[in-house]
Amino acid sequence: MTKEKTEIPAIEGGTPIRDTYLVFGKPDIQQPEIDEAVNTLRSGWIGSGPRTREFEQRFCAYQQVGHGIAVASCTAALHMGLIATGLERDQSVLVPAMTFAATSNAVIHAGGRPVFVDIEPDSWLMNLDRVQAVLEKDSKKRVHAIIPVHLAGRCCDMDRLEAMGEQWNLSIISDAAHAIESRWHGQPLGALGTISCYSFYVTKNMTTGEGGMVTSRDEKLTSRIRTLALHGLSHDAWHRFRDEGYKHYSVMEAGFKYNFTDMQAALGLHQLERIERNLLRREEIWERYDRAFADLPVIKAAPPEKGTRHARHLYILLLDTEKVRISRDRLLEALHLENIGAGVHYIAPPLHPYYREVWGCRPGEFPVAEWYSERTFSLPLSAGMTDHDVDDVISALTRLLNYFSA
Repeated sequence: MTKEKTEIPAIEGGTPIRDTYLVFGKPDIQQPEIDEAVNTLRSGWIGSGPRTREFEQRFCAYQQVGHGIAVASCTAALHMGLIATGLERDQSVLVPAMTFAATSNAVIHAGGRPVFVDIEPDSWLMNLDRVQAVLEKDSKKRVHAIIPVHLAGRCCDMDRLEAMGEQWNLSIISDAAHAIESRWHGQPLGALGTISCYSFYVTKNMTTGEGGMVTSRDEKLTSRIRTLALHGLSHDAWHRFRDEGYKHYSVMEAGFKYNFTDMQAALGLHQLERIERNLLRREEIWERYDRAFADLPVIKAAPPEKGTRHARHLYILLLDTEKVRISRDRLLEALHLENIGAGVHYIAPPLHPYYREVWGCRPGEFPVAEWYSERTFSLPLSAGMTDHDVDDVISALTRLLNYFSA
C-alpha cells in the first residue's frame, strides 16, 4: 500500500513510492494451474500427450478456427509457418521495422531475407501503404510473405492484408504473440490470413511458461507443421505418446524439436479459462492509466479502429522528449528506483548491430520506427495487479514527469 511520500523522486534522493518491487509482466498463476501440473506429474504423461491435444482443441475453439498445433514458442511457429508455406532460399518476407527480433530472425532461420517496412506514426503498426509500394516494385516476384505484427494487441488491417495476399499470391503470416484476444471486426485473428502464430511466454496475457501455437483454416499446412515440429517424423510418431501400443514411424523430412508438452498444457488449460475475465481487468487498468496520464508529457497510440478489439497486452507510452528534462532510459532507471518495473517494446531491429552489419540497414532508413524507438516505454499491465499496484504506477510516473517537466 502506498505511503505518504515526499515529491522528490527516488532518483534525486527521495523515498521510493513502493516498499516492494512491482515486477513487469509477472504471470497470474493460480491454484487450478498448480493442481493440474501436479496431476500431470502424477499421470506420467509429461511430454506431448492428451493434455496437449485438449489444449489445442480448446484454443482452436476460442479462435474459431479448425486447425491448430501447440509448439515450443511463437518463434518456432513463425519459423515452421514460413517453411510450410513454401518459402524458398533468399526470398523476401516483409516485416515491420518495429517488432521484437524474433519476427525477423524466424525469416532468416527459414532461409529468407527480412525486408523491413516502416510503421505508421499513430498506430505504430506496419505501414501498409509502404508495403504496397514494395510489392509494386517487386518485378522479380521475390516476396513470399508478409508478417504483420499486431503490436501490443492492436489489430493490423486484415482485410487489406488478405487482399494483398490474394493479389500478389503471398502468404499472410500473423505474428499474433500479443493478440490472443484481439478481434478484427468480430473475427479472431486465428481464422484470418494464411496462418497465425501465438506466444504463451511468461509475460503474455496467458502463459504456459514457454510455448506457442499455430492456427490455420488450412489442414494441409497444419499437418505439415505438426510433422516439422517433431523431427520431421510421420504422424504415427505422435501415437507413441498415447496408450494405443507401439507404432512405427517414418522420417519424412529434416524437422525440428519444437513440440509442446503436457506440463505446459496443464498451465494453459486453466489460463485459457480465465482469459476473457483477465482481459476485462486489464481494460479497467488501461482506462485508469489513460485518465491519469491525459495531461502528462507522453504520447499514446491512436484508439483502435472501430469494430475491432484490442487485446490490451502492453500499455505503451512515448515520452514527449521536447517537454521533459529526462531521457527515456533515465526515466526507466527512475521508475526502477521507485520499485516499478517497466519495459521497452521495442528498439527497432534495423538499429541493432546485426541487422546493420549483415543486412545493410542504415540509420535514417526507417524514420518513424527510429523516432518511436527513442521514446517508447511500457508500464505494468497485468490482471494480477491490485488497485494499490495501479495507484503506485500512476503516482510514480506522475511524480517523475512533473518533477522533470521542462
